[in-house]
Amino acid sequence: MKASNKVMCALALATSVFTAQAMASSWQDQLSSAASELSKTTTTSNTAGTTGNSMASLTSLLGGGTSALSSATMTNAAGILQYCMKNKLVSATNTDNIKNQLLDKLGLDSGTKQTQPQDYTQGLMGLLNTGKDQQLNLNTIGSSPLAEKVKTKACDFVLKQGVNYLS
Repeated sequence: MKASNKVMCALALATSVFTAQAMASSWQDQLSSAASELSKTTTTSNTAGTTGNSMASLTSLLGGGTSALSSATMTNAAGILQYCMKNKLVSATNTDNIKNQLLDKLGLDSGTKQTQPQDYTQGLMGLLNTGKDQQLNLNTIGSSPLAEKVKTKACDFVLKQGVNYLS
């Protein structure tokens, strides 16, 4: 009986060792994969002033106050508002009204085929010109919950700015 107990214990120990090694290997693969994915999506600020989507840069945008997520011009704000509505980052009813009033104030009719200012066109593409040659591309900051908060906060700031421009 003692010999069979020892064999059973040895088999149980061997099984647990192999299982632990397999789990450790799986964890290491998962961590390596996550680190690799993070390094692919993490970018740094380049010379044009575009902010990347690293956790630190997204967090600093959220904590940076309105200057980090506000538009430098009224025309860029109007374009960003259109972008925000298209991507369902703000309520369309009030935002559309503010955007149209901004366009009217600027003398830009959204229904005509006239040449639109570059910063308005950039806003339509999700490029938020924040001033001092800084630009935040809302399309490339990612889709993580933190990135979505940054996008929503930017849209809210620009909407408030639009209201202030109309005052």
